[in-house]
Amino acid sequence: MGSNFFYHPSWPVLYEDNHLLGLYKPAGLLVQGDRTGEESLLELARAWLKDRYAKPGNVFLGMIHRLDRPVAGVVLFCRTSKAAGRLSLQFRAKTVRKTYLAVLEGKIRQASGRVVHHLERIEGRSTRVLNTPTPGSREAVLSFSLLDYDPERRLSLIEVDLETGRHHQIRAQFAHLGHPVAGDLRYGASAALPQKQIALLARELAVDHPVSKERIRILSPLPRSWPWLASFHPDSPAPPWNWTELRPLLSPWLHPPGSCPFPETVKE
Repeated sequence: MGSNFFYHPSWPVLYEDNHLLGLYKPAGLLVQGDRTGEESLLELARAWLKDRYAKPGNVFLGMIHRLDRPVAGVVLFCRTSKAAGRLSLQFRAKTVRKTYLAVLEGKIRQASGRVVHHLERIEGRSTRVLNTPTPGSREAVLSFSLLDYDPERRLSLIEVDLETGRHHQIRAQFAHLGHPVAGDLRYGASAALPQKQIALLARELAVDHPVSKERIRILSPLPRSWPWLASFHPDSPAPPWNWTELRPLLSPWLHPPGSCPFPETVKE
């Protein structure tokens, strides 16, 4: 393992070796850059590796999965093409375990369950949930367990194991069941959260190490202001939940928004 922080002591490195890099992504930060030119976790990670190890030239870092922009939690990158290929096979074979925490509006009536729908992408980058398949749909499956319910706030805390990894899957499926993720206005939540994040956290990623084959579990800490902090024993210092909270702490390391600290690094 490397250092315990990324660009700042409140931004943890979750896992690091010669093959893999696991990082905490705050809500509001892109995983991969887009047409806006805004910073992304991939771009920042490449720049950090280049500086930390004094690497000449381009820095390889393979992206093997994503998180939606308003979602926080663990993201795993690959530091070699061999690792990227082997991890991609694991994702396709569905041997990767992806566990999330979600705070939902309303009371979930079942203590646990398995949810199967069919999802279609629609204009505006949203997802339509269907009970029966269509030529353009893909099956979406998840399992959940209820961890806690707050009757005063009428919020349910659940743990979710994704069996498939579809676009907006957790958000769309629970909204379809009448329980949108807190803060998720796109899928019918009653109110926004203060920084436009949503109460969905990629809590844990479990994979087989691409070289040693050992099963490794990469756990994201709970961010500050997470609605159910009191229910958990602190596993590490809580990082800021949202990118707008974290970015001002990084001014000595970052260029202005939209510029890459190391423009010569490889773009996806």
